[in-house]
Amino acid sequence: MRDVLTELMEWWRAGETVGVGTVVATFQSAPRPAGASMLVGPGGEAVGSVSGGCVEGAVYELGQQVVESGVPVLQRYGVSDDDAFAVGLTCGGILDVYVEKVSRETFPELGEVAEDVAAGRPVALATVIAHPDPDRVGRRLIVRPTATDRRENHHFDPENDEVRGGLSLGSERADEAVRDDALGLLALGHNATLTYGPDGERRGEGMQVFVWAFAPKPRMLVFGAIDFAAGVARVGSFLGYHVTVCDARPVFATRSRFPDADEVVVDWPHRYLRGEAEAGRVDARTVLCVLTHDPKFDVPLLEVALRLPEVAYVGAMGSRRTHDDRLARLRQAGLTDAELGRLSSPIGLDLGARTPEETAISIAAEIIGQRWGGSGRSLADTDGRIHH
Repeated sequence: MRDVLTELMEWWRAGETVGVGTVVATFQSAPRPAGASMLVGPGGEAVGSVSGGCVEGAVYELGQQVVESGVPVLQRYGVSDDDAFAVGLTCGGILDVYVEKVSRETFPELGEVAEDVAAGRPVALATVIAHPDPDRVGRRLIVRPTATDRRENHHFDPENDEVRGGLSLGSERADEAVRDDALGLLALGHNATLTYGPDGERRGEGMQVFVWAFAPKPRMLVFGAIDFAAGVARVGSFLGYHVTVCDARPVFATRSRFPDADEVVVDWPHRYLRGEAEAGRVDARTVLCVLTHDPKFDVPLLEVALRLPEVAYVGAMGSRRTHDDRLARLRQAGLTDAELGRLSSPIGLDLGARTPEETAISIAAEIIGQRWGGSGRSLADTDGRIHH
C-alpha cells in the first residue's frame, strides 16, 4: 500500500470511494510481494500493480464490484485455477488478493496512519481478510509501538494501549495476539498474513489477518566520502534506504558532494557507528558499506561493525592485498573467524565494474542477493524458481 498511499489519500481526503486490491500472500514465482496494492479510482483510474500486469484486469473488475457491493473479497489467482490462468498469470505463481472498499466512512482512521507513514513513525495496520463470521471480515486494528517496545525488542507491553479509535478485530483475545505479532513484524519490516483460531487462538485456523508493517525505511550507512560513495548513496536511495554518508574529513563530507544522501555526517566512522548502535538506530535491516579502504578508518570501524549483534550486511572496499592486510589487522584486534565470516570483502559482485556507478550497482546487487538468498549467477545459467 505504501507505493499508492499518496494517490489513495488524495481521493480519501476528497471524500471519494476507492477499490483497493492488495497482495496478501504469494506462492511459487509470484511477481509482486505481499503488500503490493492496486487502486480502482472513483473515475475508473487504475493505479499501482498487484502482479506486474498478469491479473490486473481481473482485479480491476473485482475492485469495481466491491466498491458497488461494499463486501470485501479474498480471491486467489494462480495457474491451478483455470479462470486465473485465462486472465494471464502465466508465470507459475499464485497470488491471494484481498479487495476492499476504502473511503472516509469505511476507514476514518486512514488519515492518522498516513501521517505516521509520512513522518517515518512505525505503525502496523492489521485487517481481518477471512473469518467464519462474515461480519468480522474487514475489521481493523492499528498498532503503534511504545517507547518501551522499542527499547525491549518491540515486545508488546499490555500496560500501554497501542490502539486508537476503539478499533478491534472482534475480541480482546484476538486483539492482543495480533497486536503482539504485528509488533514483531514491525521490528523486521515485513508484511504477512497471520492465521489464528476464530477468537485469536494461537493453535487454530479460521481467522486470517493481513498485517501491513509500515516500518521506517531501513538504513544504509556509507563510510568514506569518496566518489564511489556518491554512487552507492544514489542507488541506496533508489532502493528505498535511508542513506547516511559518514567521514571524519569535513572538506569531503559535504551535502553538495552527496545530494542523494539523507544525511551527511562528519565524525570518526567507528565512533559514529558505536553511538548509533547504542542509541538503538542500527537493526537487522541495516546495511553497512565501508568504502574508506584506509586502515586507520576501516579497521576500528569494522571492529565495531562485525561485533554488532544484528545487521543485514557489512561490506568493505579494497583490493585483494588490502583485504588480506585488513583481515590480519582485525585478527590482531581479537576478532574471531565467525565475526570475520560476516564480512563481504572485497565488496560487491563480480560484474567487471569500473566506474563508481557500475561499482555501486555491484554492491547493491550483493546486498539484494544476500537479503533474498540469490546466488548472483545469471538466471540463464540457473534452473528452478526465479523468486526465492
